[in-house]
Amino acid sequence: MRWTVLDSPIGELSVAVDEVGVCGVQFGPVAGAARADAEPVPGVGWLPAALSQLRSYFTGELTDFTVALSVTRGSDFERAVWREMTTIPYGEMRTYGEVATALGDPGAARAVGVACNRNPIPVIVPCHRIVGAGGKLVGFGGGLPRKRYLLELEARVALQRAWG
Repeated sequence: MRWTVLDSPIGELSVAVDEVGVCGVQFGPVAGAARADAEPVPGVGWLPAALSQLRSYFTGELTDFTVALSVTRGSDFERAVWREMTTIPYGEMRTYGEVATALGDPGAARAVGVACNRNPIPVIVPCHRIVGAGGKLVGFGGGLPRKRYLLELEARVALQRAWG
């Protein structure tokens, strides 16, 4: 696994890749990680694609990540939640309860929240699209200002695309 730090509008993001795909995204720098803006960025497997897609996402050019993911941890339930997150369309939100219901367990809203908090690949696996009942902004490992930024970015881009 190799970590690289990418500057983004929500602060530094550390991105990890392995031979299979992106295996981690963390808010802030990871000790010993290379800087993405250093020249040259080594072409380690999925790293160039991951960095390029994240940059394009933050400029509003990319709405669907296609980089391969490498998820090697998490319970079966957590993995199901993370998979469900990837089905939430860009610019849309679901509540924790709606995700729990989609997984066949309407009473598991809190467990969905725990799984969101344990998401190893935030932004790419869009846990920020999951909100509390009534659309309330709650629970985001990167902090609510980052969650708000990501949701506002997606809403703005979706609106621009809809209205041309």
